[in-house]
Amino acid sequence: MAAETVKKAAPKAAAKKSEVSVKARLRIQYNDVIAKELLKELGLTNAHQVPRLQKIVVNVGLGKAKDDKKIMEVATNTLRKITGQSPIQTTAKNSIAGFKLREGNKIGLKVTLRGEKMYEFLDRMITVVLPRLRDFHGVSAKAFDGQGNYSLGMIDQSVFPELPFEETTTPHGLQAVFVIDCEEKAHARALLEKFGMPFEKENK
Repeated sequence: MAAETVKKAAPKAAAKKSEVSVKARLRIQYNDVIAKELLKELGLTNAHQVPRLQKIVVNVGLGKAKDDKKIMEVATNTLRKITGQSPIQTTAKNSIAGFKLREGNKIGLKVTLRGEKMYEFLDRMITVVLPRLRDFHGVSAKAFDGQGNYSLGMIDQSVFPELPFEETTTPHGLQAVFVIDCEEKAHARALLEKFGMPFEKENK
């Protein structure tokens, strides 16, 4: 009986072992190297002041195409393919007569990434997607808001290698917002630079 118990328990143990996820490369780099470097280079007094990436919000605003089912399907497929998560629909909070918009109308889609998926998306964005942009000279350094969050927009989804050509024939834009916990905008930029974000060179 004891031998049988051991044999039955073994597959369960193996299954649990296979479920252990591999940590994202940039997460490991942040924990082991980047956080320590920023603590020293930014002259911070404790580890809680070090800027860190909290989440990435990827969204698609549908605008005039809000009632077009095809655009909705294409945008849903895009977000699902490039983030690995199903998007949620965003709705209008107020009615605006000039735009024929009523409260509750569907106006877009969004996905919120945290943890491993957040770091994996950031890694692919920096190493694969941005280099595929035509005539790319770096991302703008002026896209930070007052809290240090950074917005990066794309005019269409064709630059994402996860999408085959036939899934990009109905183009739509999208935006990725990097929500950063930091004390000032300069610290947020320093963090993204450590991750490898290629900011455009400033003309002197």
